[in-house]
Amino acid sequence: MVWFFAGGETRDNRFNIFTGSFIRLMKEILENDFGYIKGIYFKLPMMNVIWALHHAQKPIVNPENNRIVVTALKQMTTGINSDTQLIIISSSSGSVIAAQAACYLAEKNKNHTIFEKPFHLVLGASMINPESELFRQLIKYQQEGIIGNIIHDEIQDEGDSSFGVGGLTRSEAYRNAFGLMVPMFSRKFKKPSFLNTHPEKGHIHRKRSQSVQKAYDYINLILIRHKLAGDEVMEKAISVVNNECN
Repeated sequence: MVWFFAGGETRDNRFNIFTGSFIRLMKEILENDFGYIKGIYFKLPMMNVIWALHHAQKPIVNPENNRIVVTALKQMTTGINSDTQLIIISSSSGSVIAAQAACYLAEKNKNHTIFEKPFHLVLGASMINPESELFRQLIKYQQEGIIGNIIHDEIQDEGDSSFGVGGLTRSEAYRNAFGLMVPMFSRKFKKPSFLNTHPEKGHIHRKRSQSVQKAYDYINLILIRHKLAGDEVMEKAISVVNNECN
């Protein structure tokens, strides 16, 4: 079973081009074995980004009290057989919610009472810094055999300055966010501004969110190169992507 955590522009039934294309193609490939997490988005996209900036550094204390994490976990675990192979895929600010939900699930599943198999985790176009306590905790769960594959570094867009913007502390996260939006006042970030959505001159993170190609690239890396869902799904993914491109 594959669950997708989309980025901050998403609503339960409203998507940018990448998200909409990815959901459509994954449904064609996996049918009922694919779903996207609902009920975790604010009405204003900026609030989704702020939530991610606020929670990108370390695992949430008492996640059972966090509405967004609990909502995500319930969707991933309700009515699922214990022998199910779970794959969690995410993009952009959704990667932070996915990582927090993964930590919560891993902690609850230490004795493999929910899922017998280690679940896989994909953190794409991610705001999570690989040196953060949050990411290090995910690696610890992987070493303990609770999480299987973690795909992180190789699914980032080359040149995307928003990668790891969550930093190691909340204050660093907000400084980074300000620098991304107003690079003229930053020594760390260069133009274009993250707010620039121009199809050619805009920030690469925003340009890729309006690209069907990004959906193809995700599927190629996750289902074809890494074969996270197995050989049969890999073959169907190749067929679907080829037909789409032709």
